[in-house]
Amino acid sequence: MAGEQLLKVQGVETYYGNIRALAGIDVEVKKGEIVSLIGANGAGKSTLMMTICGSPQARTGSIIFDGQDITKLPTHEIARLRIAQSPEGRRIFPRMTVLENLQMGAGLDNLKYFDDDVEKIFVMFPRLKERQSQRGGTLSGGEQQMLSIGRALMARPKLLLLDEPSLGLAPLIVKGIFEAIKLLNEKEGLTVFLVEQNAFAALKLSHRAYVLVNGKVTMSGSGKELLANPEVRAAYLEGGRH
Repeated sequence: MAGEQLLKVQGVETYYGNIRALAGIDVEVKKGEIVSLIGANGAGKSTLMMTICGSPQARTGSIIFDGQDITKLPTHEIARLRIAQSPEGRRIFPRMTVLENLQMGAGLDNLKYFDDDVEKIFVMFPRLKERQSQRGGTLSGGEQQMLSIGRALMARPKLLLLDEPSLGLAPLIVKGIFEAIKLLNEKEGLTVFLVEQNAFAALKLSHRAYVLVNGKVTMSGSGKELLANPEVRAAYLEGGRH
């Protein structure tokens, strides 16, 4: 199913001042995979996403993307290599319309595909089509999350980083967003690296997954293996959102 390696994070340590947030992380994502990273609040999941994007930069270790060492590249150069992120908290442009937000996501190289790409986003998230001339700040949380993912997809990414896409959203909206991610992966072979607190939904969706505890990977395996793992069930799934 999955092809060659697309992302390899090796021995990465990231600090905020003197505080070590990532303690020697090893993670890899192959082309065509959905890989998720689960863990409690404060485990370092979002820090890893931001480190891949170059802000903050890893203090030690290496990050290889599509055969190129990106460890010390600035964020804008990393984005140019077609890594796109839908960040935690969505961070859309609230004063811009839905359509303008999508325009902001399209790279200059992709402008010739702009109309086709926008149409694809509107097919995936029909709500955005209805609201295309509305300001981003007036959308509901779920609509803003759709817009954040849509904006990232406008960059035609080789790798889509999704940071907590289900956070604070109603179960029905979450279901729709995860179905859209699955469809993109199956139909277009989009490679996705997903950070998600809703461990059940993430593991169900993912080909492989990693468990992060206090800045370290403590476990990895297929989504199915981790769903069935008693330790994972006790820590992240018991009484959770099934």
